[in-house]
Amino acid sequence: MSWEREPLFVKSKLFFEKGFDEDKESPFFGLWCAMGLELLIRSAVANVSPTLLAEPDPLHQNLLHALNLGSAKSKRKSLGTVQVLSLCQTLITDFTEEHFKISSAIINQRNEELHTGGAAFEDYPTSQWIAGFYKCCKILSEFQGESLNSLLGSEIEEEANIILSEVKEEEFGKTKSAIAAHKKVFENKTEEDQENLKTESEKNSNKLAYRGHHRVKCPSCSSLATVIGEPYGKENIETSDGEIIVRQSILPTKFHCTACELKLNGYNALTAANLSNHYTRRTIYSPEDYFDMINPDDFDRISEKFHEFGGYEEYNNE
Repeated sequence: MSWEREPLFVKSKLFFEKGFDEDKESPFFGLWCAMGLELLIRSAVANVSPTLLAEPDPLHQNLLHALNLGSAKSKRKSLGTVQVLSLCQTLITDFTEEHFKISSAIINQRNEELHTGGAAFEDYPTSQWIAGFYKCCKILSEFQGESLNSLLGSEIEEEANIILSEVKEEEFGKTKSAIAAHKKVFENKTEEDQENLKTESEKNSNKLAYRGHHRVKCPSCSSLATVIGEPYGKENIETSDGEIIVRQSILPTKFHCTACELKLNGYNALTAANLSNHYTRRTIYSPEDYFDMINPDDFDRISEKFHEFGGYEEYNNE
């Protein structure tokens, strides 16, 4: 058992890496992030002294283990997570009661997932906890002389910075007002017109789903609408039944409903409208398309590639 800062920090990175390999709507994403967060909390405390992670006991056996002076006959026991979180409040100025509650909530979901029959993270969507998660990670990593970049990588850091940009009250109010205004206009239409618009919006959303959009329920008129956003993190590639499936995490930044014509731009606006849950874009390729291979019997494709690379002129110039 190691209570040193570096092994704890490296292991938290490993758990976060495992988490970000999952689809963001998957419960496994939340589970791995929760386990990584607990290790990050412990590494932050160990940055002050590994001895702080030892469970107090009358004979100081755990403390001696932390000092590498313990007996092989005695077992080490770590300080409980709630106590470690309390130490973070004491030791880290920026780690406030708010961050204590955020971290506790995420870790408690992990406990429910691992120790009960409930599907904790299925009922706890990413949009509800991701901003607080990034806040805690930023504070805890910087306290150790690290950063979101060294902890999560540059692509995830970029996404985190977008999410961590504060939602201004005026923007929140503006979004709510826009939703209410479009709802009022839509409700003033006849029932027949409303149903027709909803039907067309559903058809349009289904078409856009094949172009990388994600279907959601409109907060104004309850029609089927879509969000789209920016890809972040690495692509995850897998094979199934002779096909290649590329999964890419998407941070939603734009919403449009063709039924009531509500449009929202920016992650913060979508957060105010409860539309900011991350999603995964899946693209399916044949091996030929993915690797840009050419069937030797496909004369048109061979000819196309031949001319693409300059045809006979390329060979005549050699």
